[in-house]
Amino acid sequence: MTDLREQEMQNRIDALSNSERNLKEENQYLKEQIAQLKKMAFGSKTEKMKRVLGEGEELNLFNEAEVEAKASTPEPTIEVPAHQRRKKQSGHMEEILKSFPHEEEILSLPEDQRICKRCGAPLTSMGKEKIRTEVQFIPATIKVTDFYRESFQCLDCRKHEHFSIEKPRMPQPVLAKSIASPSSVAHVICQKYLLSLPLYRQEQEWKNIGLMLSRATLANWVIRASEDWLMPVVDRLHMYLLRQSVIHADETPVQVLNEKKRKNTTKSYMWVFTNGEYEPDHQIRIYEYHPGRSGSFAADFLKGFHGILQTDGYSGYEKISCEEHALCWVHGRRYFVEAIPPGLDKNEIADTISGQALKRINELFTLDKDLAELPVADRQQERLRLEKDKLEAFFVWLKTIQPETTPKSALGKAVNYALNHQKGLSVYLHHGEAAMSNNICERAIRNFTIGRKNWLFSGSPKGAAASASAYSMIETSKANGLDPFKYLTYLFTRLPNMDFKIHPDLLDSVLPWADEIQQNCK
Repeated sequence: MTDLREQEMQNRIDALSNSERNLKEENQYLKEQIAQLKKMAFGSKTEKMKRVLGEGEELNLFNEAEVEAKASTPEPTIEVPAHQRRKKQSGHMEEILKSFPHEEEILSLPEDQRICKRCGAPLTSMGKEKIRTEVQFIPATIKVTDFYRESFQCLDCRKHEHFSIEKPRMPQPVLAKSIASPSSVAHVICQKYLLSLPLYRQEQEWKNIGLMLSRATLANWVIRASEDWLMPVVDRLHMYLLRQSVIHADETPVQVLNEKKRKNTTKSYMWVFTNGEYEPDHQIRIYEYHPGRSGSFAADFLKGFHGILQTDGYSGYEKISCEEHALCWVHGRRYFVEAIPPGLDKNEIADTISGQALKRINELFTLDKDLAELPVADRQQERLRLEKDKLEAFFVWLKTIQPETTPKSALGKAVNYALNHQKGLSVYLHHGEAAMSNNICERAIRNFTIGRKNWLFSGSPKGAAASASAYSMIETSKANGLDPFKYLTYLFTRLPNMDFKIHPDLLDSVLPWADEIQQNCK
């Protein structure tokens, strides 16, 4: 009887101990959640390692939508003979301004003052000295072009009542029955999707220079030009993208109004696909609007792809058929950043498990950064030589500390994420064409996320699709070293006069890496 009572008592003690442990874990979890929410609301928005581990540990990371402005940064100065007031900055403003048209403004003495005050003899010019350089801003102006077509006839034939009239072929407009020109449409698209200027502000801009164009008219320009001319080019880029050895993918929410059978508050998504970071020839950035986040959308888009897919840890990407699925180390690193206990200084952080993990991860990034310029085969070989043992040691270390962490804690989530995705995080070691992170895709999506803050939503699925094609062309042009405005103007001039619907191969001549484009659209 005594033994039974003792057993019951022990069971109660064990139950209370388990309950106490669970409550402590739950309490710690809630504290971490509160700390994380405070950090999101009031803390730094950057994840640079120097903020965590101090100088010498900085790591360039993604999802920094805004760059910090430093009031203390001096303005670059131009070196003037005998007038160098400040130390010349790197970048050399003279070199930057060389490409712009220059005009001289010479300050001279009036004729009646060119007399020597001492003897009255005429003064002779000794030459001129440069005092300073100023940049003048000239507001936009409108130029109207009226197209006329000249007709020709044969007078000899006319004498014999044979009327023969010849007319030159008229170039097709970018938009039929519209006053829009290739440059004006390109300007509207660049203002909205490159500079994130909403159409209602552009409406005011046009009004200020004397032309009343409603935002509805501007929206029609964007949608019609995108559907007629940009989408076919994007489709061609899509064909080339599927041939690449590595494709990066990511997605971000976007609100789209007037979707069929969906509330306006329902999240839609803009998907972004890019080629690999080490692809030297063709740089491709494609945006795809879809009404959801299902991995099936990405699977449909990447049908026929047989290379390496690089993404974050979102499970939807598992639906995609590919040779290898590489995961992003920056996403894995973020979990350890979030697990840093609040209120610690840099020295204290370095002594924590999270700090130690971050130091190990950062070492891998540093080693890999030094291999960026190597050929693919050499990069793979050096990764196996320099990084393989360190990577394996990192996972072994995580397994030793895993029992000491609680699954619900921020540290437990960080450790479990890394261990559960060990295979995907290790793919880059064996493929020199793959990268450690998904940064190239994150950079491509950054301009969209900035623009989204200004225009908030798309008015319709057609508008969202047009936005996707516009972003695709702008970001692809930037990635290939082109001026987006020049490139779009070129496309809107050439494409209406190309029979690419019957001969799609003609589109190859207007892709961003084509020789003529590289020569004319820089």
